Amino acid sequence: MNNTSIPDALPVGPDSCGSDAANECSVVELRQYTLHPGMRDVLIELFDRAFVESQEALGMALFGQFRIPDNPDMFVWLRGFADMSARPAALAGFYTGPIWQTHRNEANATMVDSDNVLLLRPAWAGSGLRLAKDRRAGHGASAIPPGLVDITVFPLAGPADEKLLAFCRDSMTAALARGGAHDIAWYITEETANNFPKLPVRTGEYVLVGIAVFRDAVHYETFVNGGSWDQEVSPTLEPRLAGATQSMQLQPTARSALHL
Repeated sequence: MNNTSIPDALPVGPDSCGSDAANECSVVELRQYTLHPGMRDVLIELFDRAFVESQEALGMALFGQFRIPDNPDMFVWLRGFADMSARPAALAGFYTGPIWQTHRNEANATMVDSDNVLLLRPAWAGSGLRLAKDRRAGHGASAIPPGLVDITVFPLAGPADEKLLAFCRDSMTAALARGGAHDIAWYITEETANNFPKLPVRTGEYVLVGIAVFRDAVHYETFVNGGSWDQEVSPTLEPRLAGATQSMQLQPTARSALHL
């Protein structure tokens, strides 16, 4: 996020995508921020207090905000849009609006880098996250909700084809479900050009992104060590990869909607 000027906003409806089982966001940003030492909880407190409803009022969906327990200088969050055409107006409305203008200096002061952003779409119809708003704790909440959220980024050698997506839909999802995962979701690269260039996104790469919620770190490790992924998924998936997989085990913030 930066302080450069942003064009005037267009009207955006108040209902956000992703708010119920019938309302899937067709575009999602996976945002990974590198922060100055000691500033993670400062940003999380500000974000949970000021930046959730203020974005959803403009039609965006705030799926979740997360800490990486073993990396205190990172903050990860997920933001959804009804479609690419809705994205510029929604973002302009927020970044020119009173909430961001009031708090932007405080927020930006926590950040070293906010440009590590993947622009994604559901891997197939129905594969994305859809979470009821009442799943989120209210203002002033401080208790950390249960669950470990695993987000894994698989770099692909080329665009995801139907054969890979069928394998993902069947074998990869089944392995996670048998391992105790909840809220399983899959995304692939949104190949449409970034239509809000004031906020950069990563380009020139293809990814498959999996999201799953486990009861806790113990249950996640039990799944990993159980061997089903290595036996049933890796032999087929690894030849399709262009590099090392990024796997993040995340702790939801107090007001994250995505948790167990």
